[in-house]
Amino acid sequence: MKNIENHKKAAMHLEEAAKSHHEAAKHHEEGNEDKAAKSTMKAHGHTVLASEAQKEVVKQIVQPVVAKQ
Repeated sequence: MKNIENHKKAAMHLEEAAKSHHEAAKHHEEGNEDKAAKSTMKAHGHTVLASEAQKEVVKQIVQPVVAKQ
């Protein structure tokens, strides 16, 4: 059950990161570097959170495999 939640969390954060990267690109095209920087940092934050959720998924997968050995 926890694995499902972590998969969903990782996916949601990756989707939000992608949105923020698209926003950053748009702001760069418009010459609005301040907004681009904010969008980039927002994307980075979501990427970090996605990575943390993904690490939890991997832990849940590896622990049972190691325990069987």
